Amino acid sequence: MNTTPMPRFGLVLIGDELLNGRKQDAHLAAMITRFDERGLELSWVRTIADDGELITQTLTQTFAGPDVVFSFGGIGATPDDLTRQCAAAALGVVTVLHREAEAEIRSRLGSRLNPLHLRMGEFPVGSRIIPNPINGIPGFAIHRHHFVPGFPRMAWPMVEWVLDHDYADYQAPNRTVSQTLVLTDTSEGPLIPLMELLLTEYPDLRLACLPHADGRREVELSLKGDPEHVVAGMRRLRVLLRELTG
Repeated sequence: MNTTPMPRFGLVLIGDELLNGRKQDAHLAAMITRFDERGLELSWVRTIADDGELITQTLTQTFAGPDVVFSFGGIGATPDDLTRQCAAAALGVVTVLHREAEAEIRSRLGSRLNPLHLRMGEFPVGSRIIPNPINGIPGFAIHRHHFVPGFPRMAWPMVEWVLDHDYADYQAPNRTVSQTLVLTDTSEGPLIPLMELLLTEYPDLRLACLPHADGRREVELSLKGDPEHVVAGMRRLRVLLRELTG
């Protein structure tokens, strides 16, 4: 396993249809599952419109940071597919027809090829291709950013390929576990000192408190982290709860 610090992973979801209700996003739930299977987790997600200025602004910000980013959508050949050009603008480079992408597209389309198809192989200078197992039209990666289509059938196996090809050293299934206690007849207020104490004793654990908002006096307390620490933290949590209730 890689000894360098675990990077943060984020998603950029691009498309007017996600914001005007024409389509419901399916990527986030699918990515949570795929990351969890590999002992990885997402830190953030942004959903933005097909707005060139906004896409460029967003990518300028994310390129400036250390996070690993997966961007979904906007890499086709139609006028509203702006992601390739915006990624180039954010990096201050131009797009060029990528030699490997061109070969993939020509091989897949054969006699049906036209110049518009080759637009989908124009990537920012310095890009690497991401294989597309469905239709052979590749995505692209540059620095720690990875750009895939918005179509789930294509995008999801492409993300899996990137995770297993570029970030395999960070993967550790069962690296972390999560356990949850459901507490009845209480609210989160009386539990705050208890939670603060627990985190001082187990600072490497992630604690989540989820009160119910449907009128029930019920709170879920979850701990996530190293399996042994979660077990010990849960044991300590139960002791603290017994002390609280007398």
